[in-house]
Amino acid sequence: MNPAKEAINWLDRRLGVRELLHQNLGGYLLPPNINIWYTLGAVLMAMFGLQFLTGTLLLVFYVPDTEKAFASVTMIMNEIPYGWLIRYLHVVGSNLIIVFLLAHMLSVLFMGSYKRPRELTWVSGFILFNLALVFCLTGYLLPWSQLSFWATTVATDAAGAIPIVGDQLVAFMRGGPTVNEATLGRFFALHVMGLPLVFFALVGFHLFCVRRVGISRPPFGDAYRTTEMPLSFHHEEHPDGVPFHPNYTIKDGAMVFFALALLVGITFFAPWLFIPPDALEPADPFFTPPNIKPEWYFLWAYQALKIFPNELLGLASQGIAMGFLAVLPFFDRGLERRPSHRPLFVTLYLLGILLFVGLSLWGHYS
Repeated sequence: MNPAKEAINWLDRRLGVRELLHQNLGGYLLPPNINIWYTLGAVLMAMFGLQFLTGTLLLVFYVPDTEKAFASVTMIMNEIPYGWLIRYLHVVGSNLIIVFLLAHMLSVLFMGSYKRPRELTWVSGFILFNLALVFCLTGYLLPWSQLSFWATTVATDAAGAIPIVGDQLVAFMRGGPTVNEATLGRFFALHVMGLPLVFFALVGFHLFCVRRVGISRPPFGDAYRTTEMPLSFHHEEHPDGVPFHPNYTIKDGAMVFFALALLVGITFFAPWLFIPPDALEPADPFFTPPNIKPEWYFLWAYQALKIFPNELLGLASQGIAMGFLAVLPFFDRGLERRPSHRPLFVTLYLLGILLFVGLSLWGHYS
């Protein structure tokens, strides 16, 4: 008698787990021409899972106190067995998540997969992207290093340009007029409790939308045809498709291991890419380091604030750009998804990427 088989039989008689597994694995068909960009969702799930694991391990020894935070991080790095590895994996992983999120969103935009009936899928994914940025911002302060202290000061100062409520908003984020112990407490609570609760709920909704509506067919090849939007709900089926398992799970697994190999490679050989020298010194509120700048994923916003005559115009331009992306599916109502048939969109798409990269490089070297 096989205990595992008996357990599965027991569950199957009560919950029909075999039918459920078949519906979501071997019986779930994906488009036959599905490409590697569709694996980024699985990569992000694996990376977020690793962040949760390493973050939980760091919490065992981290002390959220301005007098002890940096010392506790130093102890993790130098005294706790493999503590340096856990911390580096967490820091490097947070940066790679932003890279993969950007790649995921850009691929969705390029293939027009945000279009109806997937508006809610796009909006929930876009909110997840912004939540990931807030995750990084709140986590960045926790080591209470010289770099994290002043980068947070610069980041929170930007909100002061908002008319009428700007100063109150800055004081609310900081818990006072300056970055202090109250700021650390608020960012810590958000990072380890508030944001994860919202994030996991939104991830669940995003996955529900993906599964419920169905995977969009890549808009490439002679077999692709533009179809009309049905008047009622319709799950996109692919009768000519390939089974999710094992055909596609192998691709997912390969890309996940590639991402993990990249993470490990940077962690062991180039952690300085994301942990510069100022991140190795304790915070000093009385000494401002020269040329203090935010992390690379905020450099475009940092430079945008500098090139406008006042910060309010810079914030307004960023708000308009992000707001436009958030509601794009509700304005781009055309059914055509093939990039070759959308020259105006592709032109704006490429210009947007060049603008993001250009502003980021300008902010880095300015």
